[in-house]
Parts: sequence; structure tokens; C-alpha cells
Amino acid sequence: MGITIDSDAHVIETDRTWEFMTGPDAKHKPTTVAPVAEQSDRLYWIIDGKLKARRTNIGGDTTEATREVADVEARLRHMDDLGTDIQVLYPTIYTRKIADDPAADFALGRSYNRWLAETWERGHGRLRWVAIPPLLDLSKAEDELKFAKDHGACGIFMRGFEGDRHLSDPYFFPLYDIATDLDMPICVHAGTANRVVADFLGFGSDGGSFLVSKIPVISAFHTLLLHRIPERFPKLRFAFVEASSQWVPHIVHDLVRRQAQSDGRHLQGVVTGGTLAENRMYVACQTDDDLPYVLTVAGEDNLVMGTDYGHADTASELGALSTLRDTSPVGPGVVDKILDDNARALYAL
Repeated sequence: MGITIDSDAHVIETDRTWEFMTGPDAKHKPTTVAPVAEQSDRLYWIIDGKLKARRTNIGGDTTEATREVADVEARLRHMDDLGTDIQVLYPTIYTRKIADDPAADFALGRSYNRWLAETWERGHGRLRWVAIPPLLDLSKAEDELKFAKDHGACGIFMRGFEGDRHLSDPYFFPLYDIATDLDMPICVHAGTANRVVADFLGFGSDGGSFLVSKIPVISAFHTLLLHRIPERFPKLRFAFVEASSQWVPHIVHDLVRRQAQSDGRHLQGVVTGGTLAENRMYVACQTDDDLPYVLTVAGEDNLVMGTDYGHADTASELGALSTLRDTSPVGPGVVDKILDDNARALYAL
């Protein structure tokens, strides 16, 4: 048995997240407010002129100090209790777009990245993280992502809809070149950065989280393959995180049918069971996915798993990695790949 890697854990942002905003960046620092009209103790930030709820989607099975990495040693001890050797940390607030002004977007992301760099430095190599790129001003991406790479980052955060752009948009090609050069995957996490889409799809008691958060991940997988982006960037890896893996057979099936109607145009790898491997695509699965079926299409080398540490939603399962080891319907060799080998390959650990 190898090591155990949590491929999708989270941090909850705090005031410390923004303490690295100095000099010209300081004017963009979020301000904490508590609306008088609201009969609760909920706090908000004002970010780029908009109200943004703080400390949302909080899991009751973690402590404030561990999920906010205020006490890194306590987090590491909790990881020991869970049997986890390494966590890959994703943001919480960035599952939605938080700034429209490019300068504010860069200042916020830069501070977040330095907060996670500090966390990594205190984490004895066990707390790796996914960096926030300046997507509204890609001229600043190379230097920022080099800093992140040098300070423990092992991926680049994106959402399936970035503003009014799909991830196949040529606008992002310079970012994909940088990611390739740095050997960092593009990590498409549940969420959306398109407010119009979020407002339209967000309804019901859960805020429409399936439509708002999960569908963009699935759409990005489909769009990237349909437009042959992995073929254009033959060394770039992609991850699709926190949307389960149950959809993979359906989406690949759809692409096969589209290929059959495309007058013979070849879509790399889509007619075989090696679509994910041939296109360097990794999908985060869940313990209640029909893994034997998913594996027939996804293959053994391109599934990973996360716990959604710190959150409380349909993807959250603090003991997921142990559950997979103890009760999985697939063999121990496949389990080792999902929890170790595949995660190492995805994040270049």
C-alpha cells in the first residue's frame, strides 16, 4: 500500500487570507460587515464593491482552526487520524467569481496565493495547493504562477465557465502554455464564474448547486475534448474535481456519437476506453459512484478522490479515502492507483 493523497481538500478563507495585500493592492482588501437588517450573526465581506458571504458551506466535522489552517499542526494531526498523508488544498470563496476589476482580481488572488504559500511552508510538505491565476489579466500569470509553483502549488484553479468564456476559448491558450511549461495541471473545480448563469440556474433550497456548480465541470470536459484542446497542448494535464465520476461514460458516449456525425473528423482517443489517459484528463470520483462501470470507460489510471475537507455538501465525505480502502468494490491495486499513483501523476507530486 502506498501513501494516501486527498485530491480535493479545502480551506475556508479568513481575514488572514487578505493580510498580504500591501502597497497599491491594499485598496482592494475586503472589508468585513454585518448587515443590520439581518437577524443573524453572519458576516460578509465587501469585495470589489459587492457583498460576499463569509464562512459558507462549513462542515461540522472539522474545527474552525483546522479548516481555516489557523492551526496547521492541528490540521496535520487530523490528517493523521484520517489516514491521509497529503492534502491538495482548494479555495472556497473562488467557487464563484468575486471580482470584475482586473486589478482587484489580481490583488485578491495574489494575496490568497501567498496565504497558501505560508500554509505550505508550515505544513512539512503535506499541504499542497492549487493556485489562483489572474484570469482577467493574463499578462501577470507567468510570474504569479512561477511564485506559486516555487511555494508548493501543484495545480491551477479554474471553473468550467469563466465569465463569458468556455475553457476552449483561445483567450486561455497563453495560460495553457504557462501551465505546460510549469508542469502544473489545469484543475476545473465545481463552481462557476458566470454570474448570469449562476443567477439563472441557482434556485431551490440548495441554491441550485447541481446546475450552478457541477454542470460547468462536466461541460468543460466535453468542450475541451470537442474542440481538441488536449491535442493542441499535448503535455498539459486536466483535472475535473467535485462533480463525481458517474457522468464520464455518458459524456464519452455523447462524444462518440458526435464523432460519428462529423464526416470522419478524428477526435483523439474518443472511440476507445482510453479517452482520459490519451488526453491526460483526471476525474475525481466518489465512494458511491458505480466504480466498476465508470472504470470501463475512464480506465484505472485517471481517477482520483477527494474528501471535500472543511465543507458540508453533496461531495463532502470526510472518511471517503478510508471508506474506499475498506469497502471498495474494486481491487486493492485500483484503490492504490486512485489514492496514490494517479494523484501523484496528476499533480506531479
